[in-house]
Amino acid sequence: MINIRKLEAELWESADLLRAGSKLTSNQYCMPVLGLIFLRYAYSRFKMVEAEILKNRPSRGGRVMPVEASDFTAKSALYLPKEAQYDYLVNLPSDISSAGLVNKDGHIMNSLGEVVNNAMALVEEQSEQLVGVLPKDYTMFNDDLLGELLRIFNNSALDEVGGDIIGRIYEYFLNKFAKNIASDDGVFFTPKSLVKMIVNIIEPKSGILLDPACGSGGMFIQSGDFVNQSGMNANSAMTFYGQEKVEYNAQLCLMNMAVHGLTGVIKSGDEANTFYHDAHNLDGCCDYVMANPPFNVDKVKAESCENAKRLPFGMPGVNKNKEVGNGNYLWISYFYSYLNEKGRAGFVMASSATDSQGKDKDIRQKLVETGHVDAMISVGNNFFYTKSLPCSLWFLDKGKSEAIKDKVLFIDARNYYTVVDRTLNEWSEWQLKNLNAVVWLYRGETEKYKALLDEYRAILGNGSFEDTLHQLKDELKDLQKRAKIEVDNAGRTDKKRIQAEYDKMIVDENEEITVAKEAVWLYEKFGDGVYADVLGLCKVADISEMEEKGWSLTPGAYVGVAPVEDDGVDFEERMAEIHRELLSLQAESNDLMDTISKNMKEMGL
Repeated sequence: MINIRKLEAELWESADLLRAGSKLTSNQYCMPVLGLIFLRYAYSRFKMVEAEILKNRPSRGGRVMPVEASDFTAKSALYLPKEAQYDYLVNLPSDISSAGLVNKDGHIMNSLGEVVNNAMALVEEQSEQLVGVLPKDYTMFNDDLLGELLRIFNNSALDEVGGDIIGRIYEYFLNKFAKNIASDDGVFFTPKSLVKMIVNIIEPKSGILLDPACGSGGMFIQSGDFVNQSGMNANSAMTFYGQEKVEYNAQLCLMNMAVHGLTGVIKSGDEANTFYHDAHNLDGCCDYVMANPPFNVDKVKAESCENAKRLPFGMPGVNKNKEVGNGNYLWISYFYSYLNEKGRAGFVMASSATDSQGKDKDIRQKLVETGHVDAMISVGNNFFYTKSLPCSLWFLDKGKSEAIKDKVLFIDARNYYTVVDRTLNEWSEWQLKNLNAVVWLYRGETEKYKALLDEYRAILGNGSFEDTLHQLKDELKDLQKRAKIEVDNAGRTDKKRIQAEYDKMIVDENEEITVAKEAVWLYEKFGDGVYADVLGLCKVADISEMEEKGWSLTPGAYVGVAPVEDDGVDFEERMAEIHRELLSLQAESNDLMDTISKNMKEMGL
């Protein structure tokens, strides 16, 4: 997380440079900057895959065979010709006109902007879906400014941060410079842990995957990773389709997919407005549907929705202006309608939709009565990067086993998360696995649950998880005491080194404690692998229970409230955390005061 925060600060700096060095609006300069980030990220992945290819590379006459574009295609990665590699661009001489560089069409290039445009054109030649997508207007910047930007993005943080980085950085730009776009179009980045949860529960294997509100493509990236990790090739096993009304987002989606070696068909603009168009003619055809659609959209033309079909449960409420006042149940109906007879859907939705009344309630009743609602998960505040709203994850499955056909698993995960900082929460990898394990047990997939217990034991040993946790906590206290004594007694020249060595050991010990805590959390609830309703966490309800609750799909209405327990937090440890947070807030406050003072001076006040 530190790396991405640092990177964002540098992006802010780069945007300031652009603003100062050109007369472009934020909308105009957003895409060129993202193009450079794309190139840098693509180069990072290129080097990683190249190293994998070279590991077992055959040689002829003592010379290792050179890598080729086809080697990268086989690894689901994007091949970069030398002139499109970031390292090449960042090390060019300052006077381009005297370097005698020639573009792909054989013309002499006289500016850095031309060289970057040529790099983008060369990349487009490697991927059919990128043709006409990458920005190629870098000649509007002077060489000094563009050279500085290239240096800013030549940042090792991009090698270390995985996931949907282009999407996250894009949202950062929207939030900082184009808030009007973000609010007008309901655009906000889907956090990685929510995407992972959806993909883990849907378990894509092969077939057609549609994201009808695909944004920057995070669902595709995570699904591709999931399929590849299972030993298959995502591009061979899956066909990815996307719809995205905002053309900027669609470009980002294609860039993001290309950098991860994925191919897909993405439609954008008015024809891709999912409220009114099934742009790929996929109604009833999809094996998987995943989405994070814009919530609570109003003023949707009712007649156009009816003409577009995909409403198996009828229309939501329509007002006197012949508009749907809230589009949430249009989305839910569409997602269901897109599925084939065995299809699964997973999507993010506003919390209010689980309990909304009127026509929404009628649609929800009909949906529940199909027996195809699989699981519902409540998510707490602060999971979104720029919004603090809570949400729900919905899972539909037309191919449920008979044992759970008329049942729904409710999970209330609002109090289960990891704090990243005061404005952001997420699920850690182990928390994702634990929530996934609850779903496995509900589905009767005990072997997957047992495999997770084996994962925990591989790290923690075969003893009791509870005993291991106590032992690790004792070891940590001893380690902290030893660190204090040794650092206090060390000479000036050794203090830093000894402190760094102990810091590393303490971090490692804390990581193991975190794993042990999650193992205890899971094992104390489900033992060796028997599903049971857990007060405050999970409950399997049948259709009659849901009818009694007025067809509510709100997990909290079913799981109840867990008894308050001692949270086991060390008082001194927590006070130290609060103190650190207070210092951080104080620093932010001081920065803000400095900025206000500076602005007042500039205004002559």
